Amino acid sequence: MSANPKAATSGLGVLMRPMSLAALDGVVALEAEVYPFPWTRGNFVDSLAAGYPAWTLNGSGGELIAYCVAMHGAGEMHLLNITVAPVARRRGHARRLLGALVALCREKGIDRLWLEVRLANVEAQATYRHLGFEQVGVRKGYYPAPAGSREDAVVMSLGIDAARGFDAME
Repeated sequence: MSANPKAATSGLGVLMRPMSLAALDGVVALEAEVYPFPWTRGNFVDSLAAGYPAWTLNGSGGELIAYCVAMHGAGEMHLLNITVAPVARRRGHARRLLGALVALCREKGIDRLWLEVRLANVEAQATYRHLGFEQVGVRKGYYPAPAGSREDAVVMSLGIDAARGFDAME
């Protein structure tokens, strides 16, 4: 798979393609379905306008399965948002998107991938650890939370040279 896919299909009938403005209605709807404090349409538009790597996964019927947005700079890649539709979870879709991101890092000579995950999201933390990410810190008050409070974020990092579980995805 190319690290910068025009459109790539897996054996599962899932199409991966660069996120486009035309895809944003579905992306924003899924974002609002999944998160209590979702990104706005403007956040996605700004990310696309900035040229950030962003992909969607769509099923054979065109349904949105997952998406991700990342940002690169200063020799690093930062995963900003990765979301899988609740009905499509635990089928390797996040791993596929992360595999494309790892491949892009390799292509660009980037040696480290960073992300933040809510402290309370232990399932996501376990998934990231399973994929080779390590916890490297905590950002206090990083995420908005109910009643105007804030939730800490666990900062995780993956060394691209050590990332081995994604090779079959590339």
